[in-house]
Amino acid sequence: MSHAEHPPYLQHHFETAEQQFDAGKLGIWLFLATEILLFGGLFCAYAIYRANHPEIFVYAHHYLDKTLGGTNTVILLCSSLTMAWAVRASQLGQRKLLVLLLVLTLLGGAGFMGIKYVEYQQKWKHGLLPGAHFAPHDEGIEAAAPEKPIAPLAGGGADRTTIPPSAEGPAGTVPPASADLSLREGPTRRPSNVQIFFSIYFLMTGLHGIHVLVGMIAIGWILVRSLRGHFGPDYFTPVDFVGLYWHLVDLIWIFLFPLLYLIG
Repeated sequence: MSHAEHPPYLQHHFETAEQQFDAGKLGIWLFLATEILLFGGLFCAYAIYRANHPEIFVYAHHYLDKTLGGTNTVILLCSSLTMAWAVRASQLGQRKLLVLLLVLTLLGGAGFMGIKYVEYQQKWKHGLLPGAHFAPHDEGIEAAAPEKPIAPLAGGGADRTTIPPSAEGPAGTVPPASADLSLREGPTRRPSNVQIFFSIYFLMTGLHGIHVLVGMIAIGWILVRSLRGHFGPDYFTPVDFVGLYWHLVDLIWIFLFPLLYLIG
């Protein structure tokens, strides 16, 4: 191909647009594989802590708002649809539709982060924070109360693991066994080390939220380029690759929602 016939989107080290697309496709899948490995480690940590301390997860998940979490799930699923549709619109050269769908996807991401902000604000207000910052209090906690009492065992006591609680950590990371660990009297008595759940909750949802923000920046970038008419049937590679990333972000949340909000 001569220099005059060389399209502007084709990098000089590729002979054809197809070769460039295939190389980019391989690269984005390798990148997504590393993202899966990253979250895979967190899912392993979740599984280990939940297996060793199930009573913590069963108790603490009642302090999460299932309505907000479910709404966020629907929002991300809809945004995944609009993103996939945007890829198709770019392949067909439907510029106006492409711009509209990218805007809708951005709004979905913004809605997700807005709801997540509300959730985080509630946790901060009620002292439901990770590690040494875990200091729950009763005032204003209404939805936070467990939906039902912890079922007692036949021999008496709360339904909890026989594995002893973790040792006291540095700087009060894990409260001592002598500490008063109850939010209220009765069968809803709080088990030890509930901050483990909220540490995992903030770590996993916070990291996912960062990925949502990165995805929104990438979508904003291709939106600007779409307004300039850079994409069409001959060249839609960035739209396709950003779409793959956004689908992975959605998929991770589909796993996080039931694991954190729908325990038991």
